[in-house]
Amino acid sequence: MKNLKLFAVSIAILGITFSANAQRKTVKIYPKHGLVVTKIKKPKVITYKSSKYYFADGVWYKNNRRKYIVCAPPVGIVVRNLPRGNKVVKINGRKLYKYKGIWYKKQGRGYIIVNV
Repeated sequence: MKNLKLFAVSIAILGITFSANAQRKTVKIYPKHGLVVTKIKKPKVITYKSSKYYFADGVWYKNNRRKYIVCAPPVGIVVRNLPRGNKVVKINGRKLYKYKGIWYKKQGRGYIIVNV
């Protein structure tokens, strides 16, 4: 009887542990271009050819009054850090980085957006 109680308690503890770990998993989905949001969490403001772009969590935005519109970044714009979750890909001997359909190439201390 004592062994049965110990077994039941062990199973309960394992169940709680596994359920707690399952809730920590996050899935990030890249929003579609044209989506409008009202707030961005800690965006980096990047000026390129007299236009301001906002870069936050790997997503690019343009400002429209008090709202932000998800957009494709222009080729040639440079960022200091790549978004988390980027993939390293070698194409024709060149090392490129891809994140949600946007291609980056190392340039100096940053990364420039390129066409592939």
